[in-house]
Amino acid sequence: MKSHLLAATAVALFAFAPAAGAQGAKPTPAEAKAFVDKAEADLAAFNQYVAKSSWVRATYITEDTQWLEAKATAEQNELTARYAREAAKYDGVAVDPVTARKLKLLKLFLVSPAPDRPGAAAELATIATRLDSTFSSGKFQYGGKTLTLNDAEDILAKSRDPAELKAVWEGWHSVAPQMRGDYAKLAALSNEGAKGLGFKDTGALWRSNYDMDPDAFAAETDRLWSQVEPFYRNLHCYVRARLNDKYGDAVQPRKGPIRADLLGNMWAQQWGNIYDVVQPKTATSSYSLDKLLVSKGYDPTKMVKTGEGFYTSIGQSPLPETFWQRSMITRPKDREVVCHASAWDLDDRDDIRIKMCTKVDADDFYTVHHELGHNFYQRAYKDQPFLFKNGANDGFHEAIGDFIGLSALTPTYLQQIGLLDKAPGADEDIPFLLKMALDKIAFLPFGLMVDRWRWEVFSGQATPETYNSEWWKLRLKYQGLTPPAERPADAFDAGAKYHVPANVPYTRYFLAHIYQFQFHRAACRQIGWKGPLHRCSVYDQKAMGQKFNAMLEMGASKPWPQAMEAFTGEKTGDASAVTAYFKPLNDWLTIQNKGESCGW
Repeated sequence: MKSHLLAATAVALFAFAPAAGAQGAKPTPAEAKAFVDKAEADLAAFNQYVAKSSWVRATYITEDTQWLEAKATAEQNELTARYAREAAKYDGVAVDPVTARKLKLLKLFLVSPAPDRPGAAAELATIATRLDSTFSSGKFQYGGKTLTLNDAEDILAKSRDPAELKAVWEGWHSVAPQMRGDYAKLAALSNEGAKGLGFKDTGALWRSNYDMDPDAFAAETDRLWSQVEPFYRNLHCYVRARLNDKYGDAVQPRKGPIRADLLGNMWAQQWGNIYDVVQPKTATSSYSLDKLLVSKGYDPTKMVKTGEGFYTSIGQSPLPETFWQRSMITRPKDREVVCHASAWDLDDRDDIRIKMCTKVDADDFYTVHHELGHNFYQRAYKDQPFLFKNGANDGFHEAIGDFIGLSALTPTYLQQIGLLDKAPGADEDIPFLLKMALDKIAFLPFGLMVDRWRWEVFSGQATPETYNSEWWKLRLKYQGLTPPAERPADAFDAGAKYHVPANVPYTRYFLAHIYQFQFHRAACRQIGWKGPLHRCSVYDQKAMGQKFNAMLEMGASKPWPQAMEAFTGEKTGDASAVTAYFKPLNDWLTIQNKGESCGW
């Protein structure tokens, strides 16, 4: 899962507009608009500074680059938080709809607003940069070697030795305890800042970003989860039985939760790497995308060029030359970098880039299509006012590339671009859908529970002493998972997931895993597709692309249901598109699970 960057900061703090209205007088609509116009102009003017300082730190981690980024983000936080507090003075003023939306977005602009006291913004920024860098430069010893997260992920994906899997899983998670103290400080400072803006806590601030009441949004995610939870439980039951077949009761019992390190991914958020363990006995897949990419001579740059080709096929303009000159497409050998893939917009116009340590495999083939979705979205809304230069909500920003990725993984598309000579027949539908479900459906509960845990942290329900026990309570509740062994007293396993120390909200990824299927179903209807949803590719469909781009160009200028309706005709999130896509597999899983004791 990936994140895009939307940053705004100050090189120097600009003077604020005078307090609205005469002393004690109610501000006028004209004063409110003038305030918003100045705030936008100041924030836009500062944006390149923080974006470039963050880019340099992410692609060249040193003491100096960390200092520079922390300084820039501290200035951003202080400035934006002050503007957000100022915006509250215009509550209740009868402003026009555009100004009203901008005032609201200004109050929600920061993920973690700094408290309104001297030194707080600098302290918060320093902690945030240190957490991100501690994670990104984390290493541990195993088998006489020093391993990075990339190395550990490769072992978890490929090894079938449960003792090795346990050791490597525990090895990576050992980098996290040192972050717990900093994380607790970050949460406390962020909460103080959020309360200063009128929110109950940081979790409430995050949940306010969806054009509905924070509690109503929490209920909305529960509703969407209820639509797909039965299917997830069916998949869990099937996978657990296959793991039991392979490893036996001593490693993976046939009942109860699944051991998290056996699922091929460090956080068990996607299970596709263990397809060889759980593949159907009666139907096989005739191709491996990993092998196809290698045999066809793909390298990291060709992977990205192929992703670009999808977007241009639906009517988007090619990426600018600066994208190729300035992106980080492979891991440099000479320095520490943040390998976590992300897409960047450094000037709110045309300086768009990706940052990846790209490998030639199916995972990164998909990731390339995903990340470029951020970039093409960023460019589509570049003519919007500054505060509208964002996704309709953050789930949209993640769903755009995921929607394209649904087509990019179909055998239909692989044939269209020459990776496959011939698309396989319907007899390979179950293997294909199982591979997809191991990533898409397995992810859903993880996508939900990461922020559920953080909401507990921000509300005080989870304390530093109970961070880990609360983390595993939620992992058991939503995912049906357990750690490979009892965890140490100082464990901080949430910190072993990038988005926690990097302080990136995560519910966006859950939403994206719903929205992408809604977009896919709508797009396939638009092109007149008559076959099963999972075989539909929208590659080269320019009429569909034109309607799609119209939604992208809206940015954050309208409430997200209006953006959803513009492309899909639907005004709410609807996971029925997910269950429709996977229906043949769910029916098949029900048969396979006959006689099993499902649940945990």
